[in-house]
Amino acid sequence: MSKIISPCVGICKYKLQGHCSGCGMKKGQKKAFKKIKTSTERRAFLLALISCQKELDVHDNWARSYHRKCAKRGKQLPLKLKI
Repeated sequence: MSKIISPCVGICKYKLQGHCSGCGMKKGQKKAFKKIKTSTERRAFLLALISCQKELDVHDNWARSYHRKCAKRGKQLPLKLKI
């Protein structure tokens, strides 16, 4: 399986209680994701992030942006996302 790309979608504005308004991650989480080596751990990270995104109400916009990012890079989505 190919490497799962970062959930960051390039907005990087931390206006939601320290969370990015694009992907829902905090700055520390973005750094931590880069250090995760295995696809299994990255997939688990994404699942936890999606839960957080839904609480912050950024998931729908993020899912569309992440889908475009994956398609642009020729990668499959690591999870089934409702778009």
